[in-house]
Amino acid sequence: NEGDEPRYTQPLMYERIDAHPPVADVYAKTLIEAGVVTEDEVQRERDSVNQQLTRSLDRFRTERDVGDQSNSNPYVTSEWRAAAEPETAVPVELLDHLDEALLRVPDGFTVNPKLQRTLGKRRTAMKEGGPIDWGHAEALAFASLLTEGVPLRLVGQDTERGTFSHRHMVLSDAVTGDRHTPIKHLDKATASFELHNSPLSEYAAVGFEYGYSVSAPETMVMWEAQFGDFVNGAEIIIDQFIIAGLVKWDQTSRLVLLLPHGYEGQGPEHSSARLERFLALGAEGNIRVANCSTPAQYFHLLRYQAKHSMLRPLVVMTPKSLLRHPQAVSSTSDLATGRFNFVLDDPTLPGPRDAVTRIVLCSGRVYYDAIRSPKRADAASVAVGRIELLYPFPSGAVQKLLKGYTNLKEVVWLQEEPMNMGARKWVVPQILDLVPADVTVRYIARPERSSPAEGFLKKHLAEQERLVGAALT
Repeated sequence: NEGDEPRYTQPLMYERIDAHPPVADVYAKTLIEAGVVTEDEVQRERDSVNQQLTRSLDRFRTERDVGDQSNSNPYVTSEWRAAAEPETAVPVELLDHLDEALLRVPDGFTVNPKLQRTLGKRRTAMKEGGPIDWGHAEALAFASLLTEGVPLRLVGQDTERGTFSHRHMVLSDAVTGDRHTPIKHLDKATASFELHNSPLSEYAAVGFEYGYSVSAPETMVMWEAQFGDFVNGAEIIIDQFIIAGLVKWDQTSRLVLLLPHGYEGQGPEHSSARLERFLALGAEGNIRVANCSTPAQYFHLLRYQAKHSMLRPLVVMTPKSLLRHPQAVSSTSDLATGRFNFVLDDPTLPGPRDAVTRIVLCSGRVYYDAIRSPKRADAASVAVGRIELLYPFPSGAVQKLLKGYTNLKEVVWLQEEPMNMGARKWVVPQILDLVPADVTVRYIARPERSSPAEGFLKKHLAEQERLVGAALT
């Protein structure tokens, strides 16, 4: 208790403390005796600091007295929302050049044969216009940013290879064990790239990366959890600094948290990055929270974050099963054109748009469960849309999507998380504010639970089928 009297309980200790000179005095005396500074210089430094603090206090009191007393948000301003959107598309010719450079190894370097086949598919995909998978799109996003002079730092628990063996940015010679990182040898790069595996100590690692991102704001610093659930070890850093730093100290950064998230029946500690927690912490325009569903969206999001003039930490719910999902792929033209879309319309409508009376909105991997369901073909009156940016909520983009369906009677929010988790508590009230009174809004989710997910695959699949069936029929 900072207002308590410690001498109540520790009288002898504080008698000694009272008799001991302050640390600043001890240090100053040491420097003076060593001839580093003079007594006058020490006093001038003390006076300077006191004057600076006094000026800051006076300025705060003045601003508090005469400042805006309304409930307007000082950070979610029209300027912030309308800030110039950065160009995120990259010409096909440059993508092709970067792809070749990312596959280049020194003479005599032996790539693991199994991995060589995987990497060879990337060359084929680039030449044939796709399909580009998640790891491929990520590598091209990083490489393109390096050619534009954006320094990058990627650190985390298995980032060199990728927890799900999808990245392979650091290669190991199958014969000698020597290591080679192709992305550090791009002939068109004009910025540095740091890539390190970090220990399983999230509190320390995220704390360090936050400090790095604040100290070097021109750098896009990224920390990746092995599974998104593991970020809970860094909650103190998230709450005290990443979330509240903007309003406490006007301090923000481009820090990116990559948190694998998605329900695959692998249990409670390998499913949820606690999306609901980040959405509950989003306020006053302090962060961005995204859940991409395609490699191209992820590609554009990374470039958006690195180049946007408004610095904010970004939390990304990254996939696991979608890393190799046959439908979760993009074309080279998707990377060479367009931008990061806050909302995606339904490209799988089985019937005409004017026949749609229900739109199912979702985010992340559950979208693929919906469109692959056997019931999808018979659901001509149902559209399936995706909200890719969850905070700040893209009200304008969602409203535009809804208005595109002129006979809409119902909006359904679909999530695979339990109803007390996921995005439901955040998204549903936002949707209610956007729809006319005669349009029903409801949600479909797992029942409320204290544990995030099942660890029994058969039960998980049955529950997924139930959720999707309820959304489509």
